[in-house]
Amino acid sequence: MDGSQSKPARYHVVDFDQLPGVPCPCGVSHRAFLDLADYPASIHRTEITPGAKAHYHRRLTETYYILQCEPGAQIELDGQTFPVRPGMCIVIRPGCVHRGLGRMTILNFVLPKFDPTDEIPAEGQSGG
Repeated sequence: MDGSQSKPARYHVVDFDQLPGVPCPCGVSHRAFLDLADYPASIHRTEITPGAKAHYHRRLTETYYILQCEPGAQIELDGQTFPVRPGMCIVIRPGCVHRGLGRMTILNFVLPKFDPTDEIPAEGQSGG
């Protein structure tokens, strides 16, 4: 290989502010790395809003890192609520019905990569 041939980059830089917002059960999500075939996850910056809908995933594991939240914000996990604050991290395994309660911004690490067909509304649960 001579120096004139370019190698694929071993890095990928994303500015979440430049990614389109996508409506989701939680509010609005900006999803990164969906297009990287050799990267096993996707990372989302999600603004959780009042009225977030309870849902679960059959295959996906999500890890929420709380960036910011309003006072009194909580997360509901399988019917139990827990207070959240910036700096907390929560692993949500497949099958766990979940939703945010109150305004918050999170980084969501999704493994395997996000699949919209694996976002299942929880029956009989209304947003908070």
